[in-house]
Amino acid sequence: MAEEKMAQEQIGQADDLRRQALKRLEEKRGFKVHLAIYIIVNAAISATWWMSGGGYFWPMWTILGWGIGLAFHGWGAYFGDRIPSEAQIEREMQRLKGE
Repeated sequence: MAEEKMAQEQIGQADDLRRQALKRLEEKRGFKVHLAIYIIVNAAISATWWMSGGGYFWPMWTILGWGIGLAFHGWGAYFGDRIPSEAQIEREMQRLKGE
């Protein structure tokens, strides 16, 4: 009975890891799509600026503004701390006990 319970727990943990891995892969794929769209759209905007005679480089505002959002998206997809560590969980539990 105990062995069966341990086997079920291991299967549950493997399922959780699989779900987390799939979610992480989807986030990375979403970022790559976002990056491709960013490049295409900003290239088109820059081409429009160039074909209209140049001058003040107004596309920089969309490039910078959107680029900031893109950077945060990339950070979250590749470096985001999605899974709290045991130490973080313990700190939060202690904080909640203190309230």
